[in-house]
Amino acid sequence: MADRTGLTDEERAELEQLRAEKAAREQAERAAAERAELERLRRQKAEDEAMRASLARDAEARERGRALMEPDDDDLRMPLGQKVVILAVVGVAIVWLAATVLG
Repeated sequence: MADRTGLTDEERAELEQLRAEKAAREQAERAAAERAELERLRRQKAEDEAMRASLARDAEARERGRALMEPDDDDLRMPLGQKVVILAVVGVAIVWLAATVLG
């Protein structure tokens, strides 16, 4: 029953079974590595999208602030933000003056 390799039929069957188990383990390891890489790439994509959205919100907020405090190129009127700041300073000065004179 022994052939040129010196293995019996039982040993050959056991060898084939062990090779099959090894191949299955290696396939499972490859699949796990691929799943881990997929999850990592999904997380990275989500982080990139969140960063992009954050940068867009920041740019929009800066643009609103700039529009509020800076006049347009062709508009010489005072921006609303500057009017509000001046009115607030004048209001505080009037309250301080009234408290000083009446107080």
